[in-house]
Amino acid sequence: MAAKKNTLLGYELHIVGHWIFLFGILLAIVLGDTMPDKKIVASVLALLGVVVGLLNIRAKETHNFLLASVALIISSQSFKFIPVAGPTLVNILQYFIVLVAPAVVIVSLIAIYRVASGEN
Repeated sequence: MAAKKNTLLGYELHIVGHWIFLFGILLAIVLGDTMPDKKIVASVLALLGVVVGLLNIRAKETHNFLLASVALIISSQSFKFIPVAGPTLVNILQYFIVLVAPAVVIVSLIAIYRVASGEN
């Protein structure tokens, strides 16, 4: 018997997660430039980040995702020193971090569980 794949509307869940992540990136870019520091935008991006964390990251991708996320979070504030485009880049990256941070928490908790339970 073939293994049943998790699907949503006929698409595999990780594919849906990829599209949601790309949509979140687009929102972060557009709204980071046009509507910086809005709580509703941050709330929507955080919700998308939760969905991405639950659907998108597979076990073999965990390490790379967490490493890239930490690098993004640490380096994002360095753009504030760029004279002309710096503030806009910081706004975009702040929204991007709001998208990624919930996914990081979820993926981290799953990774901790796997290590603690010996699934690794």
